[in-house]
Amino acid sequence: MTNAGTSGRDVEIGVATADEVAAMVDWAAAEGWNPGLGDAPLFRLADPEGFLVARVDGEMAATISLVRSGAFAFLGFYICRPDLRGRGIGKRLWDAALAACRATTIGLDGVVAQQANYAKAGFALAHRNIRHEGVVARLAPEDGRLIVPEGEALIAAVTEYDAPLYPGPRAGFVRAWLTAPRHGALAFADAGEVRGYGVIRPCQRGWKIGPLLADTPGIADALFAALAQRAGGDVVVLDTPEPNAAALRLTARHGLTPAFETARMYRGPRPTWPFPGSSASPPSNSGSASARKADCGFRTSRCKSQHHAPARPAGPLTPDSRPLRQCP
Repeated sequence: MTNAGTSGRDVEIGVATADEVAAMVDWAAAEGWNPGLGDAPLFRLADPEGFLVARVDGEMAATISLVRSGAFAFLGFYICRPDLRGRGIGKRLWDAALAACRATTIGLDGVVAQQANYAKAGFALAHRNIRHEGVVARLAPEDGRLIVPEGEALIAAVTEYDAPLYPGPRAGFVRAWLTAPRHGALAFADAGEVRGYGVIRPCQRGWKIGPLLADTPGIADALFAALAQRAGGDVVVLDTPEPNAAALRLTARHGLTPAFETARMYRGPRPTWPFPGSSASPPSNSGSASARKADCGFRTSRCKSQHHAPARPAGPLTPDSRPLRQCP
């Protein structure tokens, strides 16, 4: 769609191309949001039409994402090019995105200072999300229950475990997130059941863990410690919902300190999260801590065969293959 623009210039609003989605991630990095190095194609895979841009004279002027999973959508990447701010371009894109979204509930993580503006659009504060960062020095003990999610049976079991912890269907995204080339994923499997999982990925600065979902604080701690070794002494980042006291205690035990916070807000019926003590927020999504149990390893509810290849224990995670940091 094209609208009368600013200072006589037309503003075109449309779905972002793959290159524009990659540029959106770069813009987010310039704002200090520290996205993952391989986030762009994975985010676009989740909802190709959920990434919108406003173009002025054919050049990207503002961006927004509104990625829908069934009746739930999550808003992010709301950025206007610095030299074009104050001209209403970003607001026009915002209004167009919300008007086109058919989700019943929309969530966002907003800058705390902008809560009043988001409230004008119908968003209500749910809780604070706190980003914790630090170098994790404590080594993770060997634990045979930590398994790299490889093979159809185990990957299916992890996606089943994740399903009740997010307010919309996202199995395809979870599968891609688990198996992305530069991601390190671990599942905690005990007595033939998945009881937690987590993923770590390289970012513009350091390594970010998310999601981190588990049945108990002890399982969450084991997953976190093992995943953090992948950082090889680099900074580890973890986003934690403030109501999740156990997640906050986890960050303290491992020496992470608060870096900044955002306001988790929703428009529409608010998802309910029990926060009993084991979760940190998944990337650009809502997090929760408890889950129904799912079969894993050799048997899942989707596959009853007991003749799959054995799941591979995690073993020590090393930084040998991690890419160089892109910026200090």
